[in-house]
Amino acid sequence: MSQKSIAVLTSGGDAPGMNAAVRAVVRTGINRGMRVYGIHRGYNGLLKEDIEEMDLRSVSDIIGNGGTKLYTARCKEFELEENQLKAAKYCQEMGINGIVVVGGDGSFRGARALAKAAKKLGSDIQCIGVPGTIDNDIACSEYTIGFDTAMNTALEMVDRIRDTAQSHDRCSIVEVMGRRCGDIALQTGIATGATAILVPEVEYDIERDVIARIINTQKTGKQHFIIVVAEGVGGVRDLAKYIEHRLRIEARATILGHVQRGGSPTLRDRVVASQMGYKAVDLIDKGMGNRVVVMQNGKITDLDIDEALEKERVFDKELYKIAMTISI
Repeated sequence: MSQKSIAVLTSGGDAPGMNAAVRAVVRTGINRGMRVYGIHRGYNGLLKEDIEEMDLRSVSDIIGNGGTKLYTARCKEFELEENQLKAAKYCQEMGINGIVVVGGDGSFRGARALAKAAKKLGSDIQCIGVPGTIDNDIACSEYTIGFDTAMNTALEMVDRIRDTAQSHDRCSIVEVMGRRCGDIALQTGIATGATAILVPEVEYDIERDVIARIINTQKTGKQHFIIVVAEGVGGVRDLAKYIEHRLRIEARATILGHVQRGGSPTLRDRVVASQMGYKAVDLIDKGMGNRVVVMQNGKITDLDIDEALEKERVFDKELYKIAMTISI
């Protein structure tokens, strides 16, 4: 039997913990007697034949590094069938019969398309998705690599901003990442004692959900306030101006931005990424492709890729209710 060859790539936005996942894939694969390749810059690396063979030392000391050793990118060109076939043909020539894709839903769709393209060429590429995104917005998995680190970064930044807000009797409006998903905002808001939390999943009324909450908090003697807003809601500068005009208190807006993507991954992200990377290689070793590694009920398991992509994300309304109850 010929030696099995696999590859790993990171795609889409970078997330702390991606390096831990790459490390787990490389070392698990080598432990199973496989040749392992690293594909650079996501699917671009397949189209430009930008890959390297990895050994045990290729991933030494990267588990604590943010970003991704393999680099990452979004690749619009890969949406074209001709490029999917080109990538599949290259994998065929290289003898690569398994690929682990660390990224989000778009990256998983690329993996599914690559597997289909390979079949059209009469070959088989077992593609496995591993959820890596700071937004925690992959419906099929209750946790994604990078989420914990991003939350802790946001927590530290908001804590620092709160020190200044308290010193000046100020209202600070802080925008955290999350275009379609408010999980970072919700959990950071709870952890920092925010007076109001605005997320894209819940419609809000500025008078009821912001102004009234500030006024009620003022009545209890508090004179500084934190409002946490998800990126998908936006408008933090306009909100600051409205609060100043409406309540005659100083209000400042801060957009945390990409600081939340960087930094050394937390223990949780390192461990979960290692578990998911190991699971991905184990699936390939068992001849199972078109799967997504997920966390469900706190356990690492896997789903069919079609089933995974069809799932609709469910926002934690109970946690949001708790936040609105205790953040006063």
